[in-house]
Amino acid sequence: MTEPSFETGRYLYCVVQLPETESVEFSTVGVDDEQAYLLTAGTIGIVVHDCDTLYDSSNIDLVRKWLLAHQNVINTAGEQFGTPVPFQFDTILRGDDERVRTWLESERNTFASHLDAMAGCWEYRIDVLRDEAIVEEELSDDEQLVEIDDRIAESTSGTSHLLEKKYEQRLKTLKQEQRTDRTAGLTEQLSTIVHDLQDLGQKQTTLNTDADIDEELIREARLAILAHEERQDEIGDLLDDVAAEPGVEIRFTGPWPPYTFTPTIENDSSEN
Repeated sequence: MTEPSFETGRYLYCVVQLPETESVEFSTVGVDDEQAYLLTAGTIGIVVHDCDTLYDSSNIDLVRKWLLAHQNVINTAGEQFGTPVPFQFDTILRGDDERVRTWLESERNTFASHLDAMAGCWEYRIDVLRDEAIVEEELSDDEQLVEIDDRIAESTSGTSHLLEKKYEQRLKTLKQEQRTDRTAGLTEQLSTIVHDLQDLGQKQTTLNTDADIDEELIREARLAILAHEERQDEIGDLLDDVAAEPGVEIRFTGPWPPYTFTPTIENDSSEN
């Protein structure tokens, strides 16, 4: 960990809905092996650990370890209390437990509203991937590509280089149009099933699903959806139909805590 530091603070993991009729306890190992615990304000709880500085390091492996620990705490809280409102990694509120309780009390209605809206809902990720060779073969029938290809066959070496660049640019445009159409079509199909949906495009996200994508595959759609756990099979059936298309591969992951759909909570005493 590095500067900036402060006298005392609380690292924030997530806010959860507590049962009204029973006392609860929560404790698990969090970021940097710190003990994560629960603070409450009525039936709203927040999972935190004590800290006195931000978590920052040039050691990528260490940061990944911290991030995984952050996610594990939120997952554990979700298993015990239901869908949480998660905070981003390294969100810290300056002050002690009483300061956190005071802040939580002031934001209780806001958090209660979000918890009610997301109750039973979890985040799922959908990647629609397709074999690039199949995509290019289908697109090769495009009139402009056919025309350019014919001109390449009849051109000199100097001219053919420019025409090949033009061919590549047209092919790139067609692939982008295909991605746009795929995303729009899938969004329309999912709209009646899911609670919320976001097109992730090329965004960097907390949940990284890119690590094992084959270089021969191209992404035609990348979505985050917020859906009730009871709709998971229905979503899976819809995606099975998409996966039946030639050269298409579907990555459907989750359920996750709703990182993508968490509202931004502003506070003058927080660090992030």
